[in-house]
Amino acid sequence: MKYQTRQGLRVFHLAILLNLICFPTFYAQESVEIWEGEIPGAILAEDYTQIENKNEAGVVTGISKVVTPELKIFKAENPNNASILILPGGGYSHLSVEKEGRKVATWANSLGLNAFVLHYRLPSDEIMEDKRLAPLADAQQAMRFIRKNAGKWDLNPDQIGVLGFSAGGHLAASLSTRFNEKIVQKDQVVSGRPDFSILIYPVISMEDKLTHKGSQESLLGENAKEDLIKNFSNENLVTAETPPAFLVHATDDKAVPVENSLEYYKALKANNVPVEMHIFEDGGHGFGLGKKGTNTFWPNNLEKWLDQHHLIQNKPMVFSYFTGNGEDGLHLAYSYDGYTWKALNNGKSFLKPELGNEKLMRDPCIIKGGDGKYHMVWTVGWTEKGIGYASSKDLINWSDQQYIPVMEHEENARNTWAPEVTYDEENEEYIIYWATTIKGKFRETQIDADDGYNHRMYYVSTKDFKNFSDTKILYEPGFNVIDASIKEYEDMFVMFLKDETREPAEKNIRIATANNLKGPYSKASEPITGEYWAEGPTSVKIRDEYLVFFDKYIEKEFGAVRSNDLENWEDISDKVSFPEDIRHGSILKVPAEVLKSLQE
Repeated sequence: MKYQTRQGLRVFHLAILLNLICFPTFYAQESVEIWEGEIPGAILAEDYTQIENKNEAGVVTGISKVVTPELKIFKAENPNNASILILPGGGYSHLSVEKEGRKVATWANSLGLNAFVLHYRLPSDEIMEDKRLAPLADAQQAMRFIRKNAGKWDLNPDQIGVLGFSAGGHLAASLSTRFNEKIVQKDQVVSGRPDFSILIYPVISMEDKLTHKGSQESLLGENAKEDLIKNFSNENLVTAETPPAFLVHATDDKAVPVENSLEYYKALKANNVPVEMHIFEDGGHGFGLGKKGTNTFWPNNLEKWLDQHHLIQNKPMVFSYFTGNGEDGLHLAYSYDGYTWKALNNGKSFLKPELGNEKLMRDPCIIKGGDGKYHMVWTVGWTEKGIGYASSKDLINWSDQQYIPVMEHEENARNTWAPEVTYDEENEEYIIYWATTIKGKFRETQIDADDGYNHRMYYVSTKDFKNFSDTKILYEPGFNVIDASIKEYEDMFVMFLKDETREPAEKNIRIATANNLKGPYSKASEPITGEYWAEGPTSVKIRDEYLVFFDKYIEKEFGAVRSNDLENWEDISDKVSFPEDIRHGSILKVPAEVLKSLQE
């Protein structure tokens, strides 16, 4: 809460999962030819033209007889500068450009990755001097082309990987093991080595006992000699320079035996190349982003791997806050890194308050619950005995506002301030907690300077926001406490709280921990904030950093501290920026499509 002028009056969580299979529709912004001038090793054949296969909706799902290799460019709206070259499969006879191309690029964009789908030439003696090398020549050139244009497209040239499906997986593995091989007599100053590789049910080997026969014959021809087969079997070509890999395969793959991935995994491990492999019980071949069963989880597994290798941007975050006295309602800001926050809706309110005598919306706290909805609680007034509640599916359209009379039963309750809500996954219930002063209680910490205010933290629990438990005390630290915000970090519940003691002045943020959401909570830690008055903490974990933001209400600005271990804290107030007039709220991670809707 904030002090009102000369009156001494006193006036925030996170749980989000990104469904990787549900994402907005993206289309290639640009299509470019990768070869400048004549294509090396090409043979002119006027009757050889590209064939497109379309579905009933007119969407091109597959192509064959590719004459001119092209890159379809899918730039992420807010890219983190990591990029992937996508190589669709199709047995080296066609390209599955919809399921294993555009859809995958769309998914990559939803993670903040830039995506480049390559329509590479398929082996053909009609248009190629050496059909065995043409696909690899195109893949090498595509990688160099992307890296060469990194500045133009605002890419990180050191974070460009390759993702291949089936025969495209063979091409991706070939690019990962033969990137230094001079396929064509062209300037190769720019490196063609991928920085990482993602191989989904890949054809790795051309050996008869392992390979996909159709891919083998399309690429090498019928009755290929043993030395040729060996030279195109990637399990034989791995070195310590082969890029880190992520492998996905189904045990029941009848087209491309799972042993392809297993052999590549063993070769990578033998050469000390970082590798992660996911073998699923079922799925067969060609499941793309996942159809049913356990194979549907591979995009989630891959997201975690990409995050571990710092290849995807942080999920966008939304900061709910109020301005002024809270009379105009809910304000939202967004950030990707937690350091720079920008106002949404041109700084205007998203929701006007309707509850209480004063009709305020202070201290808005929003979380995403187990039901997939966003739930918000807020302070409705300075002397009210209840709090406000509303829910939403998109943070734009809200339910009717509901008054929850959490302290109406207490005759001597003076207020209900700074409510927060946290979802307890284990018990599938919500805990709503807030600060209240009950006149006559905790006299040992009552002082005249606080104008009769002497808060403790109280709570109720609910499963449906219709039926609520009896009000109970949540935290009694032995001092005037307010502005608690609880997050689950490192398998424990961490409460960030304000020590409201005025004489001698504390006015700082501290930490208490518990094994259960309802407590009991530990003794409050030493202050984690500096020599200024701070209130309204809210926290978020971004990779290995814990960030805690708070209101420096005397200075009329927001501050922040960070830690890697929840014990040692560094003030980073000079490194963060916020919208003007922002006051006490909460942070929530959201899917990219939710932020996009808010921005629109």
